[in-house]
Order: sequence, then structure tokens, then C-alpha cells
Amino acid sequence: KQNKQMKQEPINISVKKNVSSKLDLRGYRYEEASDVIDKFIDDAIYANIKSITIIHGFGTGTIRKLVHSKLDKNKYVDEYHYGGQGEGGQGATIVNFK
Repeated sequence: KQNKQMKQEPINISVKKNVSSKLDLRGYRYEEASDVIDKFIDDAIYANIKSITIIHGFGTGTIRKLVHSKLDKNKYVDEYHYGGQGEGGQGATIVNFK
């Protein structure tokens, strides 16, 4: 048996130091919002933020549905709900991570 030694390359992970816990998607187009949501959720997870707020506004509900569909598929999301009074109501989604 040959003991193969794996060459270990250093991995550089750049983590934003100042990750906001709020994302405002009002005025974004669907495709644009999709990328922004993915990046925001990834940054929040890497920064170990336990709770975030995604403001999607009321509008047609397209962005809200996009946000909720992404949250449904993310294994790090514990639960999410609409904002309460003073938190944006149904125009915002509060997300709690595991």
C-alpha cells in the first residue's frame, strides 16, 4: 500500500467584516434580486449572524415569493416569518438561522 500525501493548498476565504443584517430589495428586478439574495444569505451565514431581515416590499409579490423559495431550499435557515409591527409587516421577512 502506498501512502499518498495530499498536497495542501491554502484556501483564502474572504469574509466581510461588516455584514448588514438587513437587505432592502425594493426596486430590484427578479434576476438581479436572485443573485443579491444568494450573496446576502451566504455573507450572513459566514459572518455568523443569527437573524436577518429581507425587505421585499408589497408590490406584486414576485420578489417575496423568490425570497421565500430561496429560504425554503436553504439548509441553514431555521425558520422565517413576516415582520411584526415596526418591522415592515408583510413587506419584510425575518429569517432565523440554525
